[in-house]
Amino acid sequence: MSISLLGYWLGIAAVAACAAAAVLEVGRKQFDAFGVVVVAFAAALGGGTTRDLLLGRTVFWVADPTYLIAAALAGIAAFAAARRMRLPLDLFLIPDAIGLALFTIVGTKVALNAGTHWTVAALMGVITGVVGGILRDVLANEEPVVFRGELYATAAGAGALSLVALLALDFNAPWAAFWSGTLIFLLRLAAIRWRLALPKFESLR
Repeated sequence: MSISLLGYWLGIAAVAACAAAAVLEVGRKQFDAFGVVVVAFAAALGGGTTRDLLLGRTVFWVADPTYLIAAALAGIAAFAAARRMRLPLDLFLIPDAIGLALFTIVGTKVALNAGTHWTVAALMGVITGVVGGILRDVLANEEPVVFRGELYATAAGAGALSLVALLALDFNAPWAAFWSGTLIFLLRLAAIRWRLALPKFESLR
């Protein structure tokens, strides 16, 4: 499989994972089917859309509506599953961690291919990974998870920088993407398991 084809399918997988995670998270809000699809689209497409607008590229789902279809199908499937079986309240954390890893890697690679400086590429990877989750939480009237709790954007940043470093060292591109994505996923799961978080702001009174 070529690197470009691998990146394409990683993008499709990321869209599906984030759409499903969004539906599972907002399920307790009792949104109707339309509301669920809107949240799924926002979560799955928001980060990549922001990245493409900042880079001056054609927005990825406008160029290829397959991403829209993947988001809709994943969202509807998660919606149907949640209506027919009792699911753990924190089940969304697993597909969300997968989506975070995949989107960060894809976003970083897109920015590098656009010729941006490595610092910009890493930032674009983080933006691609976290903005959809922010939109999801805002639409669900929740405090965005990226601003509280366990490591989230930090895990994405570590993976993005890892990918940049491995590619700079002429590491095999698919393996660089795999190991960097795995780093993000494992960091996120470790953060959830052991409550790893950055220091919180507390003003002195």
